[in-house]
Amino acid sequence: MIGLVTAVSCSGGHTFSKPNVAAIRLVVGLGVEGDAHLGVKVQHRSHIRKNPDQPNLRQVHLFHEELQQELRTAGFAVAPGVIGENVTTRGLDLLALPTGTLLHLGKEAVVEVTGVRNPCGQLDRWQSGLTAALLGRGPNGELIRKAGIMSIVLKAGEVRAGDTIGVELPALPHRPLARV
Repeated sequence: MIGLVTAVSCSGGHTFSKPNVAAIRLVVGLGVEGDAHLGVKVQHRSHIRKNPDQPNLRQVHLFHEELQQELRTAGFAVAPGVIGENVTTRGLDLLALPTGTLLHLGKEAVVEVTGVRNPCGQLDRWQSGLTAALLGRGPNGELIRKAGIMSIVLKAGEVRAGDTIGVELPALPHRPLARV
């Protein structure tokens, strides 16, 4: 499987959206250099309130462009970086990847998929109904979260729009993505 990076985004503040930039630099065990979520320990405000000592499994947020198109078709004004992702992709069904998948971003960087992002109420404060649009139900009634995937940085490197994404699946049995 090969995908494509279509945009990269970064924000030094805890802002809802992240502006697109020419390139981001991934730092091993920390995340995106200059991003508010950079750190060994969790940086997401709601997770800090629960347990500030938990490891940061949300260092790099990835979201696929195909879902953005679905959301635009449904009437939402979304674009790369708008819902806070660092890397916007095309050509990969990110939500179908198992936990532990390695994504090779560009020439150097490697991230390990840790789980899915849980859509939160901030989405509705930005655009009414967006939280519900990023939730679904599977064939057995199970909740499906569609707000992108989270990862940790295993190998440093620069990532920019136009870079390829290589996929390295973990050994079997695969573990489905869970909320992180």
